[in-house]
Amino acid sequence: MSAATRLPGTIGVGPPRTATTWLDAVLRGHVGLPSGIKETDFFSLNYGLGIEWYRAHFRDCDPALPVLEFGPVYFEWPRAPERIVEHIPHCQILVTLRDPVDRIYSHYQLLRREGWLGAISFEAALADHERWAERAGNLLSNSRYAYHLGRWLEVFGAARTLVMIYDDLEAHPQEYLDRVCGFIGIAPVNLANSRFAHARVNRMTRAPRSPRLARGARKLRVALEQRGMPRMREFLKPVFTFCAEGGEPFAPMHPATEAALRERLRPEIEALEGLIGRDLTAWTRPRARPDPV
Repeated sequence: MSAATRLPGTIGVGPPRTATTWLDAVLRGHVGLPSGIKETDFFSLNYGLGIEWYRAHFRDCDPALPVLEFGPVYFEWPRAPERIVEHIPHCQILVTLRDPVDRIYSHYQLLRREGWLGAISFEAALADHERWAERAGNLLSNSRYAYHLGRWLEVFGAARTLVMIYDDLEAHPQEYLDRVCGFIGIAPVNLANSRFAHARVNRMTRAPRSPRLARGARKLRVALEQRGMPRMREFLKPVFTFCAEGGEPFAPMHPATEAALRERLRPEIEALEGLIGRDLTAWTRPRARPDPV
């Protein structure tokens, strides 16, 4: 099969803020990834653009390397599993999961940075998202790990699905990466040779200087991606970064908010424990010092 006709053999489905950007950065050069972009969002937002639009993102991939894509939006997208298996019947699925409360707060920071949310508090954002918690793109829905993982397992089965936990990345990054590499089917990548070995990639510490600027920059960036203009997108990257930063620092999560979220998500965490056979009680207990990242 030529490089021009290849599609990913493995897709990482997120959800958002679970270190998929770190994996993308570490694995570039060792696997084929979309050219000039991390996420195509094809099996979710851009499905209407057609399979040839999606295929074009991988035409420059080295034919000797496995092809991979990360699509965090896919995790909770209603039809993403069925769309993927229709076009790539033998695809493998990589699911990266993180403490769901930390993930929600980090997702809130991302939505602020991208202009999806205005200058509102975390608590106000949660109250707003509560009203549409069953729809895709929601802060709360994305942390329904057991429910969404069950959908992926139903379509792809346990043998073609690897679940990785963010806690293991923090504790033993090389072992974490070795498992991912083995699943993809490539030789282990030595983190000692990577500048991203101990880096917090895509870290967000400040709100944008203007929600309106951030929103406009995001819309322009998406338009360039959909029109297949990666060079222009890369050229304007400093502008996008300027629009997404420069505002007030994000405050740590309030302990009462954290405690309420952990109690709310307890049933979902316990159901996930049964699905993957792992003790995750640490996710049900408030942290001594909530991580603002």
